Amino acid sequence: MGRRVMAVLAAVVVGLIGVISVLFYANGADARAVADQRPQTVFVARQLVPSGTTAADALAKGLMVPTQIAAKGVPAGALTKVDEATGRLLALSDIAPGEFVVASRFGTTPLGQEAIQVPDGQVAISVSLSDPARVGAFVTPGSRIVIYDTYTPGAAGAAAGAAAATKQTRVLLDDVLVIAVGSTSLTPAANANSGGQAQAASGALVTVALPPHTAAILVHGIQTGTLYAALRGADTKTDLGQIVSDSTLFNK
Repeated sequence: MGRRVMAVLAAVVVGLIGVISVLFYANGADARAVADQRPQTVFVARQLVPSGTTAADALAKGLMVPTQIAAKGVPAGALTKVDEATGRLLALSDIAPGEFVVASRFGTTPLGQEAIQVPDGQVAISVSLSDPARVGAFVTPGSRIVIYDTYTPGAAGAAAGAAAATKQTRVLLDDVLVIAVGSTSLTPAANANSGGQAQAASGALVTVALPPHTAAILVHGIQTGTLYAALRGADTKTDLGQIVSDSTLFNK
């Protein structure tokens, strides 16, 4: 009888230990879950933060904004406050829109500013155009243009007849992205001033971005012909096969 009582008591004790362990584990799990979900302030770039911009200026101008996310989602090294000390630090390189801002992106010496930002997989080519050939001041960074080429056919074409020896004009490239005009680009430097804007308005250099194989076509056109640009409309369709020459100029 005594042994049976002892066995029952032992079972009760083991059961109590199990219950207590489960309660402790559950409470610990709840505490961890609450800690993981507790909101924490981080900063996100809402617009491009150019290299050289102070953290205080980026915040004041709305280039980056504070937001709250669950603690478990906070990126390692995230910038969590902008105070007197961190506010004086400079962006070491451009911070792209939508990027979580980490503290290491700010320091005392910027790495240097890119004059222009070339799309991945493309190259930048500059073309010298007169004011009429670049639609005056209306071609700006972000514009899409058509480039025409006026050229004289080679010796083989000239031998075929007199008409072939005259100048001809055709579309060289039908949809080209402009990334800079003069000194103004899609990603202007943080210290750009009105003088730089004026230079861009009167400058004749138009810089475009193209895939490398298409860039070779433009380079050849620059070297051998006279180029003229036109602004594209949203639904513009060009005839890449059309050739206009002295003899066909007035043909309907």
